[in-house]
Amino acid sequence: MKTLTLPLQKKTKETRTSRQDIIKFYDEATEDYEFWSKDLNMHFGYFRWGKTNPFRRDSMLNEMNSQIYKRLELIGRHRVVADLGCGMGGTMRHFLKKDPRLSMIGVTLSPFQIREGNQLLKGKNGVILEEDYTQTSIPSKSMDGVIGIESLCHSGHNSESLREGYRLLKKGKKMVIADAFLKKPPSQLCPGSRFGYNGLCKGWSLDGLGIINDVEDRLRQIGFEKVKIEEVSLHVAPSVLHVPFAITGFLLKNLWKGNPIKPQSWNNLKASFYSLISGLHLKDFGYFIITATK
Repeated sequence: MKTLTLPLQKKTKETRTSRQDIIKFYDEATEDYEFWSKDLNMHFGYFRWGKTNPFRRDSMLNEMNSQIYKRLELIGRHRVVADLGCGMGGTMRHFLKKDPRLSMIGVTLSPFQIREGNQLLKGKNGVILEEDYTQTSIPSKSMDGVIGIESLCHSGHNSESLREGYRLLKKGKKMVIADAFLKKPPSQLCPGSRFGYNGLCKGWSLDGLGIINDVEDRLRQIGFEKVKIEEVSLHVAPSVLHVPFAITGFLLKNLWKGNPIKPQSWNNLKASFYSLISGLHLKDFGYFIITATK
């Protein structure tokens, strides 16, 4: 398998949601996500009739990983994929198990995720770097695929993050993004949607969700030749419905053990409920998978 040799140069870039906010969020919230997923998938799932069990959360979360992998359409003997905002490397480990010939590079701002994630990747052909995904040290035109699963929202799906994905890709290769998006500007949201949107942005330290039509335009302006937009809200909904049960279980577990609930954990729990509120307003919000070809 191809060996990864990359410079470990660190670069920073401030957004309205600061670097420190994002680091604090992920350093403190990772324990919550461990309760959400035994495989440490820090995202929602994808339900398929006859393929996944709606009562088994991890089967849906890993199916989301498989859906992203499928859309990359990787070919060739030696392939390298970058995960922009990789968390604890749950998706990376799923990809590497599925495709032993694959190499992966993940980037995150959280020192905790880097330390623990690289430990979990030991013996596998993957590495997590401490970098900002809008400006990495990964060489240009070196990646056979780039993914961003519920991570680019921390920068508001801005042009810098999309442009970085374009820079990393070889010609003809794909960037796949899975995330929640707005269907209209925040100023046009109904009161219920605005309440949910403000709450989830604050709780999850988001710079804001991109407006799906604007994000599609940005990708084309950056230079992507083919951009495919798929709304998969109904596929994602069954995993979103796990939120209240996961939250209740998390609270009862910590109360039983006498463990204090950290401030970020409370924010995370509240944001999860706000995500449920937002999910009820499908005229304003949607979950999309975007496949953009360089």
